[in-house]
Amino acid sequence: VQLQASGGGLVQAGGSLRLSCEASGRTFNSYTMGWFRQAPGKEREFVGDITWNSGSTGYRDSVKGRFTISRVISRDNAKSTIYLQMNSLKPEDSAVYYCAAAARGHNYEFWGQGTQVTVSS
Repeated sequence: VQLQASGGGLVQAGGSLRLSCEASGRTFNSYTMGWFRQAPGKEREFVGDITWNSGSTGYRDSVKGRFTISRVISRDNAKSTIYLQMNSLKPEDSAVYYCAAAARGHNYEFWGQGTQVTVSS
């Protein structure tokens, strides 16, 4: 399994960014795909997730209404993409963002490299 995250950058408070996570290496029908973030000196925290089959999503309280996770499944299911649309960004959203994959009933075991998001005030 390969997860490739991209799309980070520097944005002013109130702005938007869209992160992408390209997933390949297997079919993800029974997986949950998650976004996590880690700010300097802080523990990694859950941002949100999406259940691959149903498309249902969940978010941490601090990003609800501002962040949206979606997925696009390739025709042959060999490579698919998960998006994290981030609107109304705040300086406290600054962190390295990671995407991850968890098989049903398992912890997150596959991780992409992080992408840096910096929100200036």
